[in-house]
Amino acid sequence: MKHISDNFTKEVDKLLSVTNNIVIVTHANPDADAIGSSLGLYNFLIKKGQNVQVITPNSYPEFLWWMPGNKSIVNFTEDKKIAIEKIDKAQIIFYVDFNETSRIDKLEKYVSKSIAIKIIIDHHPLFNDKADYTLSDDKASSAAELVYEFIALLNNINLIDVEIAKCIFAGIMADTGCFSYNSSKSRTFEIVAELLKFNINKDEIISNLYDNFSSDRFRFLGYCLNEKLKIFPEYHTAIISLTKKELEKFNFKQGDDDGFVNYPLSIKGIIFSAIFTEKDKNVKISFRSKGSFATNKFAKQNFEGGGHINASGGKSDLSLEEAIEKFVCLLPNYKNELDED
Repeated sequence: MKHISDNFTKEVDKLLSVTNNIVIVTHANPDADAIGSSLGLYNFLIKKGQNVQVITPNSYPEFLWWMPGNKSIVNFTEDKKIAIEKIDKAQIIFYVDFNETSRIDKLEKYVSKSIAIKIIIDHHPLFNDKADYTLSDDKASSAAELVYEFIALLNNINLIDVEIAKCIFAGIMADTGCFSYNSSKSRTFEIVAELLKFNINKDEIISNLYDNFSSDRFRFLGYCLNEKLKIFPEYHTAIISLTKKELEKFNFKQGDDDGFVNYPLSIKGIIFSAIFTEKDKNVKISFRSKGSFATNKFAKQNFEGGGHINASGGKSDLSLEEAIEKFVCLLPNYKNELDED
């Protein structure tokens, strides 16, 4: 569903007609779309003459550090004082690739109390009605795609340069798996075609996203598929589970498991996949599906989560074993939906 606040273009354009202190916030554990869309917006707003700061709630994978503007990002867990100062002075705060402040972890305390104008640019189902302005479309491929649309709404396509184009292109490529999913709209391809006119090196960008991992990460993937994959053929479902000790064994770094949850969907007959990862305080869960099975509905109903129909996440305060047991016990309740595909 698409949602644009009334008078969005006119009023946001007026806001940006003067110099503001602007903060762009990503969700916790930011992925390539979160970083790409935020840096695309960052570089655009810099060209608009704004004072801009991107803040992430925590760290993100090294394979994203190549993006233009990356060195300017403030990581809240490492530079708490600077992050709080920037938020306190902000006149405008952009929520990029999320719409609920619960997604920004410990940053929520400071962002929520800020009197800055709040603007959402997001492609997840919209829950937040508290923002001042919203540009949201859950049919869009990515937040990066919506950053391009944001620039277009302001009639500022002329300000896009190679650095902005690289960031937006990276976000779209990552959140569609190079057009493997989330990419059924012709508009997505139209935007990519426009970005390619800036002579960005698409092969280099894709290589940075998909051919830029450590040897530990590859061994970790092999271990997950060979030792930790469990299949439930009667429910067209597969899961992978990982303990903290297993993460330590493979020198796990933030982002090393990106995309792992998608691999079981390559198995014939599997339409629902989940990966359970033991953390210090809870169990993080990622869900993926093919077809019409709604992972966001499943996550919301059972694991305090949400997201897209075919890609969502959740969590559990149970132990890893108990969370998996709960998941398996739930599968019979969804058998009809899983059989439909």
